[in-house]
Amino acid sequence: MAAGGFCKLPDGSVVVALTLPNPAACVDGRYVRVVVQAGNRARALTRLRNLGLRAVYLRGNLAPPTPDEITAVLHHPENLVWRTAPDDVRELYHPIKALFRGPVAQRS
Repeated sequence: MAAGGFCKLPDGSVVVALTLPNPAACVDGRYVRVVVQAGNRARALTRLRNLGLRAVYLRGNLAPPTPDEITAVLHHPENLVWRTAPDDVRELYHPIKALFRGPVAQRS
């Protein structure tokens, strides 16, 4: 089951954050943290399902988005970003298209 949560913004929209198995590397057990903004929780989950992440459900609010994640998703033009989990403060957020391209190059 995916750990996740949501946060309602003052303008009425919702930011949803979920920790999911990495679809690009499903055999090595790595996870990604996906953050999406939408009008409501159902639309946010639908956006993820339309990308091919079929088993995406939000049950409870155990791991709501952090202020850093909210800022990242609000400043991205697609309002949909991700990074590997557990969080590495040196890693930047990536656009969702990069998730399906393969592994992200590690920079030193």
